[in-house]
Amino acid sequence: MVSIDPNAQTERENYKLLIGSIIPRPIAFVTSQSNTGVMNGAPFSFFNIVSSNPPMIAVSVARRAGEMKDTAKNVCDTKEFVVHIVDESNVTQINETAATVSPIVDELKLSGLETISSTVVNVPGIVKAKVRMECQLAHHIELEGNADLLIGKVVYFHFDNEIYEAGKINAENLGAISRLAGNDYAKVGEVFTMVRPK
Repeated sequence: MVSIDPNAQTERENYKLLIGSIIPRPIAFVTSQSNTGVMNGAPFSFFNIVSSNPPMIAVSVARRAGEMKDTAKNVCDTKEFVVHIVDESNVTQINETAATVSPIVDELKLSGLETISSTVVNVPGIVKAKVRMECQLAHHIELEGNADLLIGKVVYFHFDNEIYEAGKINAENLGAISRLAGNDYAKVGEVFTMVRPK
């Protein structure tokens, strides 16, 4: 067993251990919009559910040199965003949006991702997503000046017909992609069933 004190390491060394250990991680593709109407789209794998009543999800956005990234700034300014689940059909185009570009550049146009109007929020979503969740910002927590934790209340769900089955989601048809470490990703893989003890 190797035991390591995180305080004796650099941020990058701790990052590599975290992303290599906490796998697989779901990937949120977040669309947001600046106050001036510039669209932004970016993928984040520090993402998960935090509540079902009300439905809430969390995305952690690491800062760059202590400065908020466009996604966090937009969400904090407008209090709205849309979260999509990355799947086999859109992962290549979504990966293109991870490039570092100027805040005035629309990553969706660069990647060729077509947008669709939302029902409740003003931020558009993307057409090529089997899951789309419209969110309003419920909480913003600054994490020691190095990341912005965005907790969004889901105010509208959108599911592709091929994955929605009587109130449940067909995981095989969703084909979600998960993040590993480095340049590695994974599909869902073999599924097994285990009954929880009473």
